[in-house]
Amino acid sequence: MTKVTDPFAASPQLMKQWMAVSMAAEKSLEKSLIELVKIRSSILNGCANCINMHSIDARAAGETEQRLYLLAAWHEAPVYTPRERAALAWTDALTRVSQGHTQRQAREALDAHFTAEEQMNLTVMINVINGWNRIAIGFDLWYEGGAPAKAA
Repeated sequence: MTKVTDPFAASPQLMKQWMAVSMAAEKSLEKSLIELVKIRSSILNGCANCINMHSIDARAAGETEQRLYLLAAWHEAPVYTPRERAALAWTDALTRVSQGHTQRQAREALDAHFTAEEQMNLTVMINVINGWNRIAIGFDLWYEGGAPAKAA
């Protein structure tokens, strides 16, 4: 059997479709919010690959070091807008769904700051990044500058 080191080579058609969903979800909300959500979910899932990748993307899009460092403790950090806080709470609730169903409280804040369409877009994005985390963690992947490499 051949080990998966590049999901796109292992299953090109399915990964092409997965990438299309990923790109559509990524374009559905503001870039800064999307990157915060991707990084927060990746922190919760322990995906070093995705934390690395999306921190680079967030910095390139103008995100500050302070806000990136504080994502691990966003509840206590006053540097996020109410809309971002609602998105981060929703990210936490959906990413940690196996630890208890806390989405009702998170959804109240979500309702106050996001339209119904935006809520669905955000929910799909959270599912997408959780999926990417599982692909990267499951196959021990590390992408450096777009090229897959084996993690140390």
